[in-house]
Order: sequence, then structure tokens, then C-alpha cells
Amino acid sequence: MSAVGKLLRGWRDDRRMSQLALSGRSGVSTRHLSFVETGRSRPTRAMLLRLAEELDVPLRARNELLLAGGFAPAYPESALDGPPLAGVLTALRQVLTGHSPHPAVLVDRHWTMVDANDAVTLLTEGCAAQLLTPPVNVLRLALHPAGMAPRINNLAQWRTHLLHRLDKQAASTGDPVLRELRAELAGYPGGTVPDHPDGLVVPLRFGDLNLFSITSVLGTPRDVTLSELAIEAFLPADRATAVALGSGHGPRTH
Repeated sequence: MSAVGKLLRGWRDDRRMSQLALSGRSGVSTRHLSFVETGRSRPTRAMLLRLAEELDVPLRARNELLLAGGFAPAYPESALDGPPLAGVLTALRQVLTGHSPHPAVLVDRHWTMVDANDAVTLLTEGCAAQLLTPPVNVLRLALHPAGMAPRINNLAQWRTHLLHRLDKQAASTGDPVLRELRAELAGYPGGTVPDHPDGLVVPLRFGDLNLFSITSVLGTPRDVTLSELAIEAFLPADRATAVALGSGHGPRTH
């Protein structure tokens, strides 16, 4: 098999999609698709991009597919501190600020903290200094015994939630760094619970606070770096938490 054929077959297997199904969705014949995967045919740039779109391949991996096929990358990868991303990052930081007094962090593809609002100190106060020294991994900070974990009242439930999310992200992106991080976090104490629905959302019961989280990503990124950024924000799950955080409002109970 050719390098590009191996990559393409790997993504198709990861998505549990047959050649027939991919053929139907992409308009590429199963015969031609088979020839591409086995190296008997060389795909065009347009074909690789079409197949990657149907397989929902991340932008970073789409560039890798193109390079393996002998083509230039289609998507730029800008530095976080470079001029091309300055305007978008300014807007994202405004979102963080506007979310106060509730905690919110901006993270990259490996859950490394890029920025955070001031309210995040409510969650990180008392955590070990080494966990707060950049680069800060927010999942490690949350589940490490010297981090937030001792103050999470439903630690087993929260661990199960985060590990499940990390499993899905690693499977979706094929990123070995995420798999290594998952193995590390799974080795921390705290237990797990059956991953069955319990209530409307999985709460973070942190000390006297009862929170739930939302994840926001850019809707139409065309840059690899931007496509891998996300805002993880927390909101009060009850009025007592809303009052404690200073927002003064929250879900009403009857």
C-alpha cells in the first residue's frame, strides 16, 4: 500500500465506513477507491479533499493526507502569537472576559490552557504549583491528586465524563498525544462510575459550587490552529451557585 493509501484506509476504518459507503457519499467508484488504498492508483488533490470531507478528517490530518499524496497542504497552520490569528484571538478573549463571573478557559487540541478569565482562580486556588506552571494541561489539573480532584465532590462521575470525552476526541483525531494523556489520567485515583445518563447534564460539584460546562468551537475554521481551539466554560447549575459566583441568577427550582 502507498503512504496515502494507508492513511486513507486508516481513517475509513476509524470511521467504521465501508468502501461502498464512502463511494456512495463521495462519488468515487469503489474500484477506484480500492485502487487508491492499495496504491494501484494515484488520487488527485481534489479527490483526497473530497474523501477527507466525507470522512470528517480534521484539518491537520487532511494536510497530512495531501502531503502523503504528493500535494501541498491546503490549510495554513498559524502560530498562536502571530499576526494572522490576532483578531480572532482578541475576540475569543473577549468571550472569556464576558463570561465572568463564571470560569472559562481557552484550550488547544491537547487541552493546554491558552488563556483564561479571572474567575478560573476559583477552581485552581490551592492546586500544586507545578500543575499551574505553563504549559498548563487543564485535564491534568482537574484530575491530579494535587490539583482540583480533592475538592470535586463527585470525582468518580467527573472523571468518567472527562475520560469518555478524551476517548472520543482521541478516536476522532487519531492523535497519539491524547491517547498518552488518557492513559496518564486513567492512572490517577478517583474511580469511575457506569456511564449511564443521570440527570440532564453531568455536573461538576466543586466544593459548595454546582456547575455544568459548555464547549464552544469556531464554526468555520480554515486554519489548522484555529480549528483546534475550544472554549470550555462553566455555568451555575442552581441559584445558590449563581449567588455565590456573583451573577445573582441561575436556574430556578420549584
